[in-house]
Order: sequence, then C-alpha cells, then structure tokens
Amino acid sequence: MKTVVVIGGGAAGMMAAIFAAREGSRVILLEKNEKLGKKIYITGKGRCNFTNECERDVLMDSIIHGSRFLYSAFSDFAPADVISFFESLGLKCKTERGGRVFPVSDHASDVTAALSREMKRLGVEVRLETEVKTVVMEAETVTEEKSDASNAGVSNSDAGVSSVTGVVLSDGSRVHADAVIIATGGLSYPSTGSTGDGLCFAKTLGISVTDQRPSLVPMETLEEDAVRMQGLSLRNVSVQIRDGKKVLFEEFGEMMFTHFGVTGPLILSASARVGDKLLKKQLKLLIDLKPALDEKKLDERIVRDFAAASNKQLKNVLTGLYPSSMVPVMLERCGLDGNLPAREVTKAKRHELVTLTKALPFTLTRLRGFGEAIITAGGVSVREIKPDTMEAKKVHSLYFAGEVLDVDALTGGFNLQIAWATGRAAGRAAGRE
Repeated sequence: MKTVVVIGGGAAGMMAAIFAAREGSRVILLEKNEKLGKKIYITGKGRCNFTNECERDVLMDSIIHGSRFLYSAFSDFAPADVISFFESLGLKCKTERGGRVFPVSDHASDVTAALSREMKRLGVEVRLETEVKTVVMEAETVTEEKSDASNAGVSNSDAGVSSVTGVVLSDGSRVHADAVIIATGGLSYPSTGSTGDGLCFAKTLGISVTDQRPSLVPMETLEEDAVRMQGLSLRNVSVQIRDGKKVLFEEFGEMMFTHFGVTGPLILSASARVGDKLLKKQLKLLIDLKPALDEKKLDERIVRDFAAASNKQLKNVLTGLYPSSMVPVMLERCGLDGNLPAREVTKAKRHELVTLTKALPFTLTRLRGFGEAIITAGGVSVREIKPDTMEAKKVHSLYFAGEVLDVDALTGGFNLQIAWATGRAAGRAAGRE
C-alpha cells in the first residue's frame, strides 16, 4: 500500500489527507500543534466563512495572485462542490450576505470536527505535536542516454528530477513516504503554527519561493488624526486609494480607525490590492463619508442644518453630520472654531467642509505585520507546480497545497476555497497507486 505523508493539519492538509485516503493510500498527517485546524478556529471571527457561493467570474476576480494557476483546481472543486462535500459530512451550511457560507451553528469548530471525523473514518493516522525538520529526497535512476549525436547527453527520463522518500522529525526519527504533501501555511498568525516551515522545505529542495508579505492586513497612517479617532467604526462609506492620480482601489463598505491607522473590511481588502505598491511608496487614502450625496446635495443639507440651529455652536451642530469623535478632526482640518455660531460660517468654509466630507485624506505609510495578517501573499512559485495535481515539477511525489503556495485572495471565504481545492487536488494525485 502506498504511504502518503501530509505535513500540516490545517484546512488544506486535512482536505489532502481525506482525499489521499479515499484513493486507498495509507495516510499519515503530521501536525506540530496540539490540535488540528488552529487557524480555522479564528476564521470569520470564530464562525468560519469556509467558502463563497458565487459565480465563476466572481470567484476568479477575487483571486489576487494565481488565478490562472487555480483554474483547474476550481473547475474540479468549485464552491458548490465544497458545500456539497461538507454537507455530506453532516455539516449544515447557510449562505449570508455577499455569498459568504458558514456552518449553521456559527461555530468554526464544527468545520474541523467534520474533517476530523472523516479522517478517522478513513483511517488517517494523525500525529499531533509532531514537528517535521526535513523532507528527504533522492535522485531518481536515470535511464541510458540516447546514442545519436543529435541527442548527445540527453536522457530518456527526466534528468535531474528527484523523488521524496520520507521526512525526518524533530526527534531524529524518520517516516517513510511514497509521497509528501506540504500544507504548512504561510507566515500569517504565527501563533497558529504558520511559521514558514514549508517555505524552508521548498527552498531546501530547490524549489523557487517568491517574496512574502502580509495581506488582508490593517495599514498605518502618517496623520495622528487616526489615533484621535481610534475605535471609531464607519459604515456605508466609500474608500479610494491612489498613487498620485491613479486609482488603485475603490470600494464601498465598513472601516475603522485604530491607534496606528486604519482597519476593517474595506481596509483589509484594499491591502490585498495595493500591498505590493505600499511596500515601495506611500499612498493616499480618501474616505467619502457621505457617498449617497453628491457635493451639491451635501452642501444643501449642511445649509439646512446650519439654518435650523443658527445660534448653536458649530461643534454641536456638526454632531448631526459626523460621529462625535470625528467632529474635532473635521473642524481642525477646515480651520474652523468649534465655538463659532453656525450662522457665522462663511460660504468658503462651508465648501471646504463639503470637500473634506467627500474626500477625507490620509497618508498610508505601511502594512502591519504578519501577526495581524489574515493571509500571506507570496510563497512557493506556482510556475514550478503542476496546476492539475499540485505536484512539484522538479521533485516527483512532492506536492504543495494551501497558503504555502503563491496564491491568495480577498476576504469572503475565497482563501479557504483555495485551501480546499488545492488540498483535494494534491490528495487525489498523491494518493493514487
């Protein structure tokens, strides 16, 4: 019987183990943590948004890096297939706004439990608190070279290609394997065990790894105004990020100010789109606080508010337009005295207020670190991986799945969809006799 070793007991690793076992192989899953699926437990604020019930074009548009590479895996295991798979394991699912799919229980632990039950049913050997130090490979036997002059020095087999033979654990013991699947995650949330082990294995085995950076992560701002408004959440705002005059990102939704800058759904999505650029230079963030109103209608509203409370202090009148913690910031940026009666605000200053409301500017300086990032951008180069099987082109019987690959997506269940699809592809291919 063929033996498949899976390194990593996260989403991709558990999925790979299940499908390798379904092919009839003996499967050993090695996880260095004390339990499986540690990152799954914190996904979707503990509810686990495990896929997105969307059309193919929406799915592909939500992939930031590697959409072409993932086409085959998604064709074989689309979001609808993921939902059917989990329902077959007894997990009841529900779809919420934006196509986000969750367990009906709203408990991420139920996703891990369903996968664990299936692995147990299939006889997968799960070894917790077991750390892999090395993936062992050896050169394959090269067949006799062709003798004709036109092919001098060329072998009938894949010259220079090696095969994995097992792994060495931290205690020095060795586990034999006919195939190894690396599903160790990236660098995000290192407390869950994602410390880049798989990236090191790949480099050691001669497989290219692209530069990594945090993604779906908060961003820092230059201005101290964000600190003054920390804790303030803004709903139904429009955010635009520019590099000079070029618009890099624009979307409607929610965001929040923090002690270092900005975060929230809009900002996290933006970091995936503009993160590469932000590593090189500062970018401009513009927040439209009233996207439902154009400048003319906004000005008319402010005129009405000022007229209805003409004798009140401006700082008190503006609480009808902005959250209270934002009022001092808006006044200061417009150079207005908050103690001034509303009737004394000039037309020019009122127009400044309108302009600022429609485009409140901040300077984005950098991304926050991997400790706050939902996912990692960058990883094992997909140019060196077969897209239908996830097998390394340079090393036979070595497979990669999940976040360890140079593929990533927006929030909304898309990154777990990547994990399920690549894990399944790797498991099926590795498990075949």
